[in-house]
Amino acid sequence: MAARDLFHEAVKAALQKEQWIITGDPLKLDVGGTKLEIDLGAERLLAAERQGEKIAVEIKSFLGDSPLTDYHAALGQFLNMDSP
Repeated sequence: MAARDLFHEAVKAALQKEQWIITGDPLKLDVGGTKLEIDLGAERLLAAERQGEKIAVEIKSFLGDSPLTDYHAALGQFLNMDSP
């Protein structure tokens, strides 16, 4: 498991305050045979529609020596999720 971001617990608490139920910490996915871990998975029930709403949250702080390097690392991680 990768190290947690500095703001992990604050983001988790904010989601819970907004009535999200944390379903994965981390959320583990298998996409096309590739195993991925996203920082948080959450869901909440929409009473009016009677169906669940789900999100996956990746937390980044950009506190390294180079914000540009941190940005490129985060962008690369996102692009890997989008590729087939």
